[in-house]
Parts: sequence; C-alpha cells; structure tokens
Amino acid sequence: MTIAPSTETDETRKPVTPDGATRSARASLRPLVLRLHFYAGVLVAPFLLVAALTGGLYAASFQIEKVLYADEMTVAEVGDEKLPISEQVAAARKAHPEGTLSAVRPSPEDDATTRVLLSGVEGVDEADTLAVFVDPYTAEVRGALEQYGSTGALPLRTWIDKFHANLHLGETGRLYSELAASWLWVISAGGLVLWFGRRRAQRKVRGTSGRRRTLGLHGTVGVWAAAGFFFLSATGLTWSAYAGANIDVLRTELRQATPAISAAAGDHGGHGAGAAEGGAATEGDLDKILAAARAEGLGDPVEIVPPADAASAYVVKQVQRSWPTKQDAVAVDPSTAEVTDTLRFADFPVLAKLTRWGIDAHTGVLFGLVNQLLLIALAASLVLLILWGYRMWWQRGRASAFGRPIPRGAWQQVPPQILVPALAAIAVLGYFVPLLGIPLAAFIAVDVVLGEIAHRRGKRTHGGRSEAKQSVDQSMEQGAEQGVRQGAE
Repeated sequence: MTIAPSTETDETRKPVTPDGATRSARASLRPLVLRLHFYAGVLVAPFLLVAALTGGLYAASFQIEKVLYADEMTVAEVGDEKLPISEQVAAARKAHPEGTLSAVRPSPEDDATTRVLLSGVEGVDEADTLAVFVDPYTAEVRGALEQYGSTGALPLRTWIDKFHANLHLGETGRLYSELAASWLWVISAGGLVLWFGRRRAQRKVRGTSGRRRTLGLHGTVGVWAAAGFFFLSATGLTWSAYAGANIDVLRTELRQATPAISAAAGDHGGHGAGAAEGGAATEGDLDKILAAARAEGLGDPVEIVPPADAASAYVVKQVQRSWPTKQDAVAVDPSTAEVTDTLRFADFPVLAKLTRWGIDAHTGVLFGLVNQLLLIALAASLVLLILWGYRMWWQRGRASAFGRPIPRGAWQQVPPQILVPALAAIAVLGYFVPLLGIPLAAFIAVDVVLGEIAHRRGKRTHGGRSEAKQSVDQSMEQGAEQGVRQGAE
C-alpha cells in the first residue's frame, strides 16, 4: 500500500506529448487513486495505528487471561464427580448474597470452574456481571471477578476490549473505531491498485535503498496483508454504530437476521412456580433444567439463564464460538421441565452464520490460538505499513522538509463516462457507511475550495500576462503533474 509517490522517478519516464495524448481509463484513474490513497493514509493512519495496537493486544489477552486468572478459572485438583449445579450455585450465593442471579456457566472441562453470574452488584458496571468461580467438585468459591460480554471477558481483557472499541469514551468513542474500519479497506484497495500498476521490475526490494526501498517494503507487506485488512474492515463494520445499524436493517429486509429463541414458558398450569421473584432460580430448578437441555443434545459449554418473570422459561444456550461453533439453544418450562422452544445454529440464515463466524474470527475466538496469532501478525503489519508510509512522505520532501502533498486536479483527467458512475457508487456506499462518505465529501469540498482560492490568486498574480503566456504556463504545469504521476509508477 503506497502512501506517497516520489518526484524522482524510479524508472525511465515516458515522453509527454504537447497535445496531451489520450490515456487509457486505467492510466487516468491512477493519479486520482494516488491522491486518495495518500491523503486517506496520512489522515486516517493515527486512528488505524491505535486500532492496530489495541487490536493486537486484545488478541494476545486471551492467553494472558489464562495465566493471570488461573486461580479463579481452574480447580486445585480434579475430582471424581462434579456436584449438582444447584449446590454450586448455593455455595456462590452464600459467599456473595448481593445482586441477582443472571446466569450460570457450568464447568465445561474437567479442570475448569463453574461461573455463577450475578447482576446488579454494587461497584460492578451495570452492563457487566460479577462472576463467582466455584470448584465443581468441592463447591469451594475460588474467587469473584467482574465479567463483560458473551465471551466471558475478565477485567484485563474487558479493559483492552473497551479501549479498542471506544477508547473508554463510551458511544462517542466508537466513532474512532468505525472511522478506522470504514477507511481501512479503501486504503488497502488503493494500495493494491498502485502496486500492481507499477512495472514488475520496480516492485523488488533487494538491491534498493532510500525511498525506493521503503516503497518496496511498504508495497510488498501491504499486498500480502490486504486480504486480512479487507476482512477486518468488513467484520469490524458489522457491529459498528452507524454502518452496523444499516447492515442490520439490510439483513432484516433480506430475512437474514439472527433468530432468537422464544422464552415464553407455554400454557401449563402453575407454570413458573419454580422461579422466584426477580427471575432468581431455586436450587432444584437448575438441575432438572440442565438435564432437559442435555437430553436435547446441548453439550458443553452452556449457559443457563433464569426466567425474567413468572411467565417465562429458562433458556439454556451453547456458548462455544470456537470451531466447530456451538450455538444451539432451548427454552425449558420450569414447572414441567418440558422444552418449549428449540433453536439450532444449523438452521440460521446464511448471512447470520457468516456474521457470527466473521465477528468471532475478528475477535480471535473462532480458531483459537492460530486465529489470535494471525490477528497479531496483521496488527504488526499494519503498524509497519503506517510507519513506512509516513517515512515515504518524509523522504518525498527536500532539504529535510516534510513531504509535500500530491498535486490536486487529478479528477479532471478521468473521463466522464468513468467519473460519473464512480461518483454515484461512492455516494451510495457513503450513505450506508457514513464515516466513509462524510469525511470523503468534506475532503472533496475543502479540496475544491482551496483549488478555487489558488486559482483566483493565480489570476490576480498573473493578470497582466498575455493569453498565450498563460497557455504555455498551463501546459508546463500539466506536464509537471504528469511527470509526478509517472514517477509514482
């Protein structure tokens, strides 16, 4: 991905004819792509840098979490038989009577603890829960930590996750990550166009130095990482504030929304008798509810969610997002232990499945350690590309001056039959991805205004010149700009 071209061509320039010979559509688009790639890279790179650093740290946090919270997450000694879930919950509630039982995650592995999740606990963020960790063999409470999200993030991962998502600035902060995701694919696509538009001999890194070597490193790494950047951009937008909302609407209209299970208990006499006020579960309920879910084929890991009220059922859902994905769910009437509704992941619409897998791969969950290592490599690649990009901008300057911008006016070289459809496509895309469309529109407006100001100043400065002289100057300027564009090739 090339941030900026050099005014010193890396290859022999093609002669520029005085009459400005007609160029191909591909050649006419290149200067425009170059200018877009340059300014997008320079202006959006700080946001991408933060996203890359925090995203790479988040990918590593899964392994760090296992070490940091090993005492809470694992048992001291694996026993012969696990105690009933009701006894484990009772032990957790005895140690932590505060708050309301919101869910239970039974021990999914032999050496793993059970998590009893409590909501409404003082000192815990209202969007989070207090996870009480219980030894499934002895009912010993091994600790309690604040937990966030459906992946069960504990304090360290929660802090990194929120920093990556919104810089700990709430909903307003989400604009930074959406801006980065909106522009990452555009910058990547522009870099690919510029790189493959160069002569093959000019793409090599060996035997080069200076700006050309930086350009070679930048382009080579960018090409190899481009597919990953496209993926991160697309999946990141699926749960962004504005583009994500538009995607949800589109999926709903296409009948591809993620289905939800019905928690209605059904028409049974005395239904809900096993649920106490506020949705809290009695000890006997959890064991029979879990047994009913197991009979429906729901294997570990699962989460048991108590009824919200006396007219609702328990919901038992699988929470494994690693491959193979386990996301089946059942609703169980607490008074009869009958399954009132079933939801199978295999029955999800195609786009719902792809969204689930995309988000899980984006967060490093889908393929476990391999997934996390790939994300770290992508994050490192993006950091290097940004640093190389800024270095090329510096190297493009003269006498230690910072790099100069790309000359404006490239859009004027694009034939109308290409420019008009391209602008229409950008307008539609900008509507659905507003943090791409709004900054792009603002850039175009500012660029046009600055160009008009420069034009008017030029007319005042050269008002006494003859029309012939102005024509010669204009031809020279166009020739210079064309030389810059060819130098980028």
